[in-house]
Amino acid sequence: MTVCSWAFGEKENMQVYHAKEWGKETHDERLLFEMLSLELMQAGLSWQTVLDKRQAFKDDFCDFDTEKIGQLTSDEINQIIQDPRIIRNKRKIDAIINNAKIVEQWHKQGNSLDDFFWSYVGHHPLVSHWHHAEEVPASSFLSQQISRDLKKMGFQFVGPTIIYSFLQAIGVVNDHIETCENKYL
Repeated sequence: MTVCSWAFGEKENMQVYHAKEWGKETHDERLLFEMLSLELMQAGLSWQTVLDKRQAFKDDFCDFDTEKIGQLTSDEINQIIQDPRIIRNKRKIDAIINNAKIVEQWHKQGNSLDDFFWSYVGHHPLVSHWHHAEEVPASSFLSQQISRDLKKMGFQFVGPTIIYSFLQAIGVVNDHIETCENKYL
């Protein structure tokens, strides 16, 4: 047995992330929003960079509590933008705040991220049967459809590639290669 090649030989936090989180079914609202936010922060960068800054993101974004994020003041947002511990991309920071406000509206209407994302797959993960990392796509019809739907609702930084990575991270799509020891954990 082996592990997916993208996690092999990386820093320990990448290996731990692969073994304990990536591809595991996630239904926790806070964690779903955290992963969506981290994936949008990763756009154009390496996942290792995001993992290295994960705790700082949690600190700055109220442990990804959407209600608290939606109430950030201009001064608090400016402090986040100035924090050298995170990726200081104003558009991405604004997107997290925007997306948190939309999620809060959903919650007030009795909706959830969990039901939204998992309903696309009938609440059962799509298990891929890739034999090599090169076979794993960067996006799919599913991620394109979800991306379009999120954009219509006003979400930002939710392109098909970001959404596909997010779906992999939360276990909606299980893209561990067939020989990966973590495929069915």
